[in-house]
Amino acid sequence: MARTKEFDPDAALQSALELFWRRGYEATSMADLVAHLGIARASLYATFGSKRELYLKALQRYGEQHGPALVEELSQPGPVLPAVRGLIRRFAEEAACDELRRGCFVTNTAVELGPHDPETMRRVEESWHSVETVLTSALMRARAQGELPADRDPVALARMLLVLMQGLRVVGKAGSAPARLRDAADQALALLD
Repeated sequence: MARTKEFDPDAALQSALELFWRRGYEATSMADLVAHLGIARASLYATFGSKRELYLKALQRYGEQHGPALVEELSQPGPVLPAVRGLIRRFAEEAACDELRRGCFVTNTAVELGPHDPETMRRVEESWHSVETVLTSALMRARAQGELPADRDPVALARMLLVLMQGLRVVGKAGSAPARLRDAADQALALLD
């Protein structure tokens, strides 16, 4: 007879995500996960597989939690550029005020694991491609509505904004001066005028 789980796998995955996000992959051991989640090692392995498999599930969960909000934010009817500007300023502000200095889980993954883990980098690229697609679509709408000059390339602007957003998170994680982040965001947004 199979035993029933004595923990909530969904809550455990969320807790693992938060630990990985705060500490990174390499700095988080299975012993850390066992202690943080309050789950026996055997139960962790039986439910999630290896530490790497758990990390990949946490990365997927992060995308599921953050992706839809971005789509919703940039696909509202009406003027588009105020939403784009608001998004970039929010990224700068969150990076400036992140007391835990977590940064972006996807960007952290790219920096820590991307150079030597092709599967992880593939997932990072998928996430970045999604953000770039949402930004491109929004900027194309802005250009079609006359908010963005006709000579501006929505694809190139979306790529620049994606890189800026990820850079804001990295610089914020390092504890940089908030003015540096805000000024960078403002200068990039000037390209939309």
